[in-house]
Amino acid sequence: MEIKRSGSQPSNKGPAEYFTGAVRIDPLFQAAAPGRAVGASVTFEPGARTAWHTHPLGQTLIVIAGCGRVQREGGPIEEIRPGDIISFAPGEKHWHGAAPQTAMTHIAIQEQLDGKAVDWMEKVTDEQYEG
Repeated sequence: MEIKRSGSQPSNKGPAEYFTGAVRIDPLFQAAAPGRAVGASVTFEPGARTAWHTHPLGQTLIVIAGCGRVQREGGPIEEIRPGDIISFAPGEKHWHGAAPQTAMTHIAIQEQLDGKAVDWMEKVTDEQYEG
C-alpha cells in the first residue's frame, strides 16, 4: 500500500509546446510496473486548451469543476460539465480544455504503452476552438 498525501507532489505548468493558455497539471498517480495507468488533475483557465493529440491506449476524462470543451477530429465541439465522463479510443485524435469564459478541471487517466501515454500534434487554432 502507498498513500500519497495531498500537497506532497508539486504542481506543474502545462508546457506551452502542448497547451494554449494557462494550464496547471497536478500529478495524482503512476502505477508501478506491471501497471501502466497514469492519472493527473488538470486545470484549464478560461480559453486554455490542449493541442491536438492521441493516446496509444486511449484516455478517460472525468470533469470535476467548471465548464469545458472537447472535440474529436471530424466531430462537433461538445460542452462538458462536472460529472461528465469522456472516453477516447486508442489513437483517436482530439483536444480538450476550458470554455471561453469559464475555467475547467478534469481528472485525466491513461495507460502507457512502452513508456508513452500521449502523442502530441499541432496546436488547436483559435478558429478551431471557437467552432
